[in-house]
Amino acid sequence: MKLSALLGREGLSLSFEVFPPKTDMNFESVRTATEEIAALRPAFMSVTYGAGGGTSRYTLDIAKNIKERYGVPTLAHLTCVSSTRETVREKILKMRAAGIENVMALRGDLPEELVGADRTSWPYRYAIDLVRELKSEGFCIGGACYPEVHPESINQREDIKHLKEKVDAGCDFLTTQMFFDNNLFYNFLYKIREAGIVVPVVPGVMPITNGNQVARAIKLSGSLMPQRFKALVDKFGDTPAAMKQAGIAYATDQIIDLFANGVKNVHVYSMNKPDVAAAILANLSDILS
Repeated sequence: MKLSALLGREGLSLSFEVFPPKTDMNFESVRTATEEIAALRPAFMSVTYGAGGGTSRYTLDIAKNIKERYGVPTLAHLTCVSSTRETVREKILKMRAAGIENVMALRGDLPEELVGADRTSWPYRYAIDLVRELKSEGFCIGGACYPEVHPESINQREDIKHLKEKVDAGCDFLTTQMFFDNNLFYNFLYKIREAGIVVPVVPGVMPITNGNQVARAIKLSGSLMPQRFKALVDKFGDTPAAMKQAGIAYATDQIIDLFANGVKNVHVYSMNKPDVAAAILANLSDILS
């Protein structure tokens, strides 16, 4: 199923993101975790793609398994920066062979050895280059967006301008980077609608279930940590069970507020943790019914 059809349905839905293993040694444990999440019957599941494409084979293996064994629609990530046209074409053919209909088109992070390299001659400098190619192949295309401004953007106005170009190139929907203050998302949504971006926007929520995740979450997203969230981490961060429960409660509260304010679809960065995904769904059992 193409997600453009799913996101247009009435009613509320929750989806989850999972990531593939880095090595063959971890494949079975990761597959088991992703299957346990798929067994919860989310609206769809996205499967990430490692930096530089190092886990691309596993991405398709996991996405295909979820789709075929559990009937859960899947969204396979694909990055393009530093890739050749031949490499991307090969990935597209493999996605088609795996029955993948939905692709999250991302620029991706540069491999360390290419940081600072001259990119002017590269065929894929930005995600928009990949969006254009995927559009011609008939995929349903997702794009990433940043409620708090992309780290490399000069300002939010410039960021939204480039986002509009990416949507006009063929993105069917957008998924946000994680955020911890819903007002940031509401303000962002207002601004992009004013700019003429009308495709569905799925907010991304990450449950912080241990104190060590905080620094990494800030690094990945540049996200503002509201005082309410900081107080939670300060109080419970050194007590694993308490932090896990508090983090799940905080994420659940975010999701409930989003649903109450007219958002229909929320994406959870579940970090391959079936127990966390199950706990959030249990907290929303009557809301999603």
